[in-house]
This record gives sequence, structure tokens and C-alpha cells, in this order.
Amino acid sequence: MNKKIDTLIMKGKPVSDKIIEVLISRIEKLKIKSGRSPGLAVILVGEDPASQVYVRLKGKMADKVGIETYDYKLSSDISFEELSNLIEVLNKDSKIDGILVQLPLPSNLDETEVLKRVDPEKDVDVFHSENFGKLSLKQPGPKSCTPAGVLEILKFYNFPIEGKRIVIIGRSKIVGLPLSILLLHENATVTICHSRTKNINEVTKSADILIAAVGRANFVNAEMVKRGTVVVDVGTNRVDDKLVGDCDFKSLMGKVSAITPVPGGVGPMTISMLMVNTVNAFEDHISMT
Repeated sequence: MNKKIDTLIMKGKPVSDKIIEVLISRIEKLKIKSGRSPGLAVILVGEDPASQVYVRLKGKMADKVGIETYDYKLSSDISFEELSNLIEVLNKDSKIDGILVQLPLPSNLDETEVLKRVDPEKDVDVFHSENFGKLSLKQPGPKSCTPAGVLEILKFYNFPIEGKRIVIIGRSKIVGLPLSILLLHENATVTICHSRTKNINEVTKSADILIAAVGRANFVNAEMVKRGTVVVDVGTNRVDDKLVGDCDFKSLMGKVSAITPVPGGVGPMTISMLMVNTVNAFEDHISMT
């Protein structure tokens, strides 16, 4: 029987705190130069409870770093035209540096068409196709928030990426797909697993670093990883009124060398990287005036 490993729990807060400390200093200097604070418009459509929590957390972090937030809480029956008109107004508003459309949107609104309306220069979530293209081609521009947060965690805890075999479970446009691109840019060998992947356990056992972003509670267990793997759990699932990840945390402890907890792992990093994108957009905007 293999002896248990001392598993490192990679919390997101110390990583986030370090990033926020730098941001606060940057914002102070930029405010002196520009005479204003960075501005982030947050659009929340409908009453989705999880979205309301995320928006509240984003607002709290923005206050902490010195970003001015402008909240737009809209009825779920708002028309596409009305929402598009609001976004156009915000696109033209010089005090707004970033526009965040909280997802998911109600089913009556075409998500892709709504996100297209956001000015790419104010697209701090990297949902616009222009910014996704820049990300893919390694051109200057914002980096997808959760994927960038995952990289920051791995670097903070000194887990090298270059040359490593990394398996991502999940291919969403928010996490899996952009994360694979960022990891390729870091010279990792990347495999993406998804619902059509055959013999998934064989694939995941090849990973030096396994990243779970599949949206299924406790999906990854000890049988799916080799001894000493680094595991990053991006999932957030509610089970019996508790927040759990995509990984069976208890079964993995003692077998993997490191793992992020849920909550308290990747979550804080997603919000921190959103703040970074907003401040970068702010700096770009004031340099052009």
C-alpha cells in the first residue's frame, strides 16, 4: 500500500491578496494622472441567486481596490433592443472602462448577440470574439479571468507549467477552451476531455496537472489520478445547500501533491483577474486621452 502524501492545499486568498496589493498601488498612481477612478459597469439581468452572489462579491472587491462600480439590475423580461441600447450608452461613456454582462442571461436573450454589443476595449470578461482571437494569437489584450487565475495559482505555489502534461476536463468558452490556449502559450502539453471522451480515466491518469472544469459535483476521484498529480478544481456545484467542487476532495487528499479547495480556491482569483483587466483597460483609456 502506498504511503499517503502530504497534500498541499492551494488557497486562492494569498494569491489574490498579492495581486490586489499591487492593483491598489497602481490605481492610486493612475488616479493622480487621470483625475478619476477606473469604472466598471455591471449588468445583471433577472434574479438568478448565484449571479446575485457573484455580482455582490465583484462589487465588494472593486470597492476594496478603488474601482467605481455602476450597477444595472434589469428585469428578466427586458428586450434585446433595450439591453443593446444600454450597452451602447455604456460603450460611449468615458467614465466606464469595463462592461461586465453577468452570465447566464435569461433564455429569451441571445447571449452571443448581447456580448457582441460590448466594445472590445471594454470587454473585461474576454467574451468578445475579437479579444478571444487576440488571446489565441498571443496578442496584447485582456486574459480570460478564471483561466488567468488558474495560471496565477500554479505560479504562486511554484508548480512549473512548461513541459508538463496538463489535462483539462471541460471545454467551455469561459474556462476550458481559453485555459488550454494560455497553457499552450506557457509551453505545456495540453489535452482536453469532454462528454464524448472515451476511457477518460486513462487520459486523466496521464496528467502531471489535472484541471477540472466540468460542472459535475465530485466527478474526479482518486481512481482518476496518478500519485503526485497537482489538481486544480474550477467547479462550483451546490449539493445539499453546500458548495462543492468537481473533485472529490477527501478521496484525493493524500494521493495528490496539491489541490485547490472549493470554496476558497480558484473563486477569489476569478474576481481578482477581472479587477486586473479593468485596471489595464483604464490605463489604456487614459493613455489615449
